[in-house]
Amino acid sequence: MPRFGSTPFAFPEFRGATRRLIVWNLAAYFCLAILGLVSPAREFATEIALKFSPALFLDGLWWQPFTYSLVHPGLTSAIFELISLWFLAGFLEANYAPGWITGLYASSVLGTAASALTLELVLHALGFSAGPATLYGCFGGIFGLLVAIGLLYGDTEFLLFFTIGIKARYMVAVYALISLAMLFGEQRVYAFAQLGGALAGWIWIRLAPRRGIGFTLSESWYGLRNRYYRWKRRRAARKFEVYMRQQGRTVHFDGQGRKIDDETDDRSRWN
Repeated sequence: MPRFGSTPFAFPEFRGATRRLIVWNLAAYFCLAILGLVSPAREFATEIALKFSPALFLDGLWWQPFTYSLVHPGLTSAIFELISLWFLAGFLEANYAPGWITGLYASSVLGTAASALTLELVLHALGFSAGPATLYGCFGGIFGLLVAIGLLYGDTEFLLFFTIGIKARYMVAVYALISLAMLFGEQRVYAFAQLGGALAGWIWIRLAPRRGIGFTLSESWYGLRNRYYRWKRRRAARKFEVYMRQQGRTVHFDGQGRKIDDETDDRSRWN
C-alpha cells in the first residue's frame, strides 16, 4: 500500500467523483432551501420523507437509505460536511478511479443506514428504546472515506481540527473512539450508524477492485461474451468436421476452433 510523508493542508483537485458528489449534495441543499422559501410546510414534509428513520423505512419509505445523505438542514453542518467530502474524496481520487470512490462513498452511506436499522430492530426485540433514530447528512460516507485514508495512507499527516498535526491512522482512531464514547449517550444510534458506515467502507476497501465495480462488471461482461463467441466457433468447427467427413474429406481444428492445416494431405491430393 502506498505511504506518504506529511502533506500540507490544501484542497485537492475538484474533478471526477469528488465533483459529482459535491454537486449532488449542493443541488439537494438548494432545492430544499428554495422549497422552504416557497412552502415551509412542504419543505418539512419533504425532509421527513427523505431523512432515514427505521420506523418510516419499515412502513414503506424504502428510498430513505439512498436519500438521507442528501439532506443538510443547517448551513454550518452542510459547509463542514461538503468541505470534508471534498478534501477526503479528492485526496483518494488522486490514486483511485472515480468509480472506486463513488462505490466507497455509497457503500458507507448504505452501511450507515443498515447499522441504524439493525440497532433499532435488535433493541426493539429486547424491549429497549434506541432513542432518537433519524439520520441525515453524509457523515457516514465521510467516515468511510476517512477510514480508507487511514488504511491506505496511514503515515500521511493531517491537521486535526486544523491545528494539530496527526497521522491518518491515529486520526481515524480518535474519531472511532469518539463514536464509541457516544454509544453510551443519547446519540447512540448516530454513533452506531457511523461505526457501521466505517465498517462498510473497510469491507469495500478489502473486497472491491481498485478500478471500481463498474469497470469490473464491464470486463466480466466482455469476457463472458468472448467465451460465448469462442464456444460458437468451436461448435461450428465440429459441425464442419462432420460435414467434410461426409464429403470424403478430413479436416482438423484446434481447441479454439481454428483450422489446422495438413500439408501432407494437401500434397497427396494434388499428386
